[in-house]
Amino acid sequence: MRRVIWSLICAGFATLAAPAALPAGEAGDAVFADRGPWSLQGRTLDWALTVSGPQAPGFVPIRAGSVSLTEAIDPSDRQPVLELVQKTDSRTRRIGPFPISGGDPVLTFFLEQTTRDMAALTGGSPFYIRNRIKDAVFRGGSIARQGEVATASFQPFADDPNAGRMNGFQTLTLTFVLGDPSQPIRELRARTEGETPGYENRMVLR
Repeated sequence: MRRVIWSLICAGFATLAAPAALPAGEAGDAVFADRGPWSLQGRTLDWALTVSGPQAPGFVPIRAGSVSLTEAIDPSDRQPVLELVQKTDSRTRRIGPFPISGGDPVLTFFLEQTTRDMAALTGGSPFYIRNRIKDAVFRGGSIARQGEVATASFQPFADDPNAGRMNGFQTLTLTFVLGDPSQPIRELRARTEGETPGYENRMVLR
C-alpha cells in the first residue's frame, strides 16, 4: 500500500519524464533527458542528501542522509524494476517500484520532496506548488555550459502573484548539475535566498 500511495503522490512529476505536450526549453530538455532504460548491472547509485530550513510543523530536516537507486525484482511478474532507498537521521524507507524504461526516479523524488517541504513551510497548496514547478521546468530556466558539465537553473516563483505569502520561497532556485545526458544527474539543489532562515534541499552524487 505504501508503494501505491507514493506512486500516486509522484504521478504529477513522473509524467514529466514522458514526451510532453508543452514545448520544453533547452534547460528543461537537459534536466528531463531520456536516461532510460536503466541498466545498473548490480551497481547502486548513491546521492548524499541534506535538507535544512526553519522549524515548522510537518517539516523534517535531514543532516546526513542518502538516496540510493537500486535494481530489484518485482515479485508480481519477476521483472526488473528500480527502487529508491532513502536513509535519514531517523529512518530508512524503500520507495517504488519504478519502471526500468521510465524516467528518472531520483529527479521525481527530489521535486516531490521540495514540493512537500515548501507546502509544510508556507502552508501553501502542494498541487499549486507542483504545477508552478512543472511550468517552470518546461517553459523557462537557463543553462550554462563549461566543458562537459552543464548547469540548469529555474526560478518557479520569481513572478508569482502570491509571492508575498511565500515566506521567502519566491526566491527559490532549482539547480541541476549535469554531465552526459544519458548519465545520472550529478547534483540537485533547491535553495531560497534572503535574510530569514532559508531552505535548502541538496542531493550530490557520490
